[in-house]
Amino acid sequence: MSQLIQEFNDYRTKMNEVILSKNNLVMKRLWNLDTNTYEDGALDKKTKEMLGLVASMVLRCDDCIKYHLGKVHELGVTTDEVYEIFAVANIVGGTIVIPHTRRAAEYWEELSNS
Repeated sequence: MSQLIQEFNDYRTKMNEVILSKNNLVMKRLWNLDTNTYEDGALDKKTKEMLGLVASMVLRCDDCIKYHLGKVHELGVTTDEVYEIFAVANIVGGTIVIPHTRRAAEYWEELSNS
C-alpha cells in the first residue's frame, strides 16, 4: 500500500476512534446512518458509492473523495468508470472541481498501483 493511501487510512481511523470514544449519541447515530446509507437497497453499494463520489467532488471534500475512491476501488469500479464519474462531477460542479479532480486522479493512480 502506498504511503499516501496508508497515511489517509491511518489518520481517518485514528480520528474516527477519538470522535466515537467521546460517546456522543448524535455523532454515533450520524456514523451509523452514514454506514447504513451505503448498504445494498434499491440501489447496490457500487452505485451508491459512485453517487457519493460525485457528490463529494461537487462539494469539494478531498477526504470524502479519497474515501469514496477507496470504496469504489474495493467494489471493482474500473478506471474508465472512474473517469466518467469525474466527468459527471465536473459538469455538475463546474471548473472549480478541476483541482479536486487532479487530486482524485492522483489518489486513483495510487489505488490502482497498490
